[in-house]
Parts: sequence; structure tokens; C-alpha cells
Amino acid sequence: MARLLITGGAGFIGSHTALVLLEAGHELVVLDNYANSSPEALRRVLELAGPEAEGRLQVIEGDIRRSTDLDRAFAAGASPGAGVEAVIHFAGLKAVGESVAEPLRYWDVNVNGSQRLLAAMRAHGCRTVVFSSSATLYGYPEAVPIPESAPIRPINPYGHTKAAVEKMLSDVAASEAGWRIACLRYFNPVGAHPSGRIGEDPNGIPNNLFPFISQVAVGRREQVQVFGGDWPTSDGSGVRDYIHVMDLAEGHLAALNTLLAGGDQLLQLNLGSGHGHSVLEVIEAFGRACGRSIPHQITQRRSGDAAITVADPSEAKRQLGWQTRRNLHDICQDGWRWQHSNPGGYAT
Repeated sequence: MARLLITGGAGFIGSHTALVLLEAGHELVVLDNYANSSPEALRRVLELAGPEAEGRLQVIEGDIRRSTDLDRAFAAGASPGAGVEAVIHFAGLKAVGESVAEPLRYWDVNVNGSQRLLAAMRAHGCRTVVFSSSATLYGYPEAVPIPESAPIRPINPYGHTKAAVEKMLSDVAASEAGWRIACLRYFNPVGAHPSGRIGEDPNGIPNNLFPFISQVAVGRREQVQVFGGDWPTSDGSGVRDYIHVMDLAEGHLAALNTLLAGGDQLLQLNLGSGHGHSVLEVIEAFGRACGRSIPHQITQRRSGDAAITVADPSEAKRQLGWQTRRNLHDICQDGWRWQHSNPGGYAT
């Protein structure tokens, strides 16, 4: 089994992936500054992983923009000849609207942070990385489902930073032999671990649909705003490809296994279900899961939104042997179990 560094491992996707990696027998060092996460998530990850994971998870509070923090993470608990073999890079800011208001902050954290991480990897002799990318790279898609060959045309600063990091990784891979890189372009990660012990707990007002719905369902917020009821879709609301966070976590394990099993690689792959659901469909499905209707209001379209965004995940199946196994019913059941059991998130 490998020794891995996970940046941002206390976050929503990071914590679920950490659990999957521990269950697979890997040894983890997590580096997180808790900007939008909680130490409690990792305590629960260790609880879920059970006694078999004892001693295989180390947590360091720190920032990927600080070289000293990165050096501490690469050196944590390592015996001679047993350094970090691969990095799973989640750390970064991810709210589209916030990126428009604070572009310099997004370029600093997402791009400068990634550059410093790659420099630290090179300095510590680690050349294998799985990068948390995004379908926002595609901007307004010309056709759906969207293949990896679609034009890279982001329309907001968040998307621009993801595209910049992917370009940086491509340049690094071309600069010297030995790099094994996977850029995983997520569509819409949602849901929670089926135990209800870990899930999505955003700070402040949620920026994404699913946590907003779940917070309305549990009584933390009054209603869900649906941005646009006149899209060219079956019910007028936007259609997205929602992927269960556990499927996504398993996709990271598959990507890691593929990188570790081969030589020099640069993979750029969509992780999605290949199926679209409208916003109103998701609201209705979550209402069935929680046994109550979800109050919602249709408002004006939001700038930067597209009518339909659905992945073509066939390359991930071909190259990684991975595909989603959970559906919208599972997503809503697990998401409600998390929110109902933790109405205030990790602060409950």
C-alpha cells in the first residue's frame, strides 16, 4: 500500500476520499487549513475506518501556499526510504460567485498554491498526483454529453484557475520524465456517506444546490431559489449531472491505482454519471427522501449558467475501469440521512 498526502482532506470530497483510501489500506497524511472544513470530519473518518486504520492517518493543520507547511506534510512520520508516493490535491476555493467577486484570492489559493505544491513534490521526489479539477472548464458546452475533447472555455475566475492548473500540470509532465498525473473533471458532487456520519457542511450560505435543499429540508433555511424556469428543458429548470460523493471518492482510488500501476501518464478525465436531472427533479426527489415537500421559488436565470451540463464519462470507464454505481434516489437518501442526523453540520 502507498503513503499518500491529501491536501484539503478534511473537506467534503476530501473526507470521503480519505475514508475510501484508508479502507483500501493506504497510509495518509492530510494537510488542511480548515478554511471551509472541520477537524471533526477527519475524526469521524477514522471512526468509520475502524481499528484497522489505527496509526495510518496523520493530520497537519497548514496551508499549501506555505513551503514550511508542505515540508512538514511530506516529512510527517516518514521513515528513511518511506516518503510520500503520491498526492491527492483537493485544496482550493470552489465557489463560482465568490470567484467573480474575489478573483485575486482564487488565483492565489488555487494557482499559486498548486505551483508551490508541485515545487514541494519535486523537492521531495514525488511525481504522482491526482488533481481535483472541474467541469467548469467547459463553459457553455457546444454539445452534451460533454467529452474531454470539448473546447476548454471557462467563463468565470474559478474555471480559469482550474484550467490554469491543468495547463501547469501538462507543462510539468512535458518538462521531465517520471510524472504521473490525473486531472479529474468533476461534474456535480452531492450526497453523503450512507452512515450519515460525514457529509457536506459548507460555511455560511451554500453556493451549490444540494446543500441548500438539505438545509431547507431540515429547517435551517426557508426556501430554495431555482434560477430560471424558462430553460429549454423538459420542465424549464436547468439540468445537471449529479454524482454521488462516494462514487467520486471511488473514482479517485481508481485513478490512483492506474497511475501507480503504470509509467509516465497525463490523464484528463470526466467524472460524472452521464445522466442529467433537472433542478426541479432533484427538489422533488429530495422531498420524497425526507417525507416533506421542499419550498422553492423560481427566480431569474443566473449569469454564467448553462441549460444542460452532462458528462460523457466513457473515457473514465475505459481507462480506469470506473463508473458510477449510485443513482439520484441514493444521493437523496444518503444526503438526508446526513443532514437529518447533523442539522447543524459538524457543529451539531
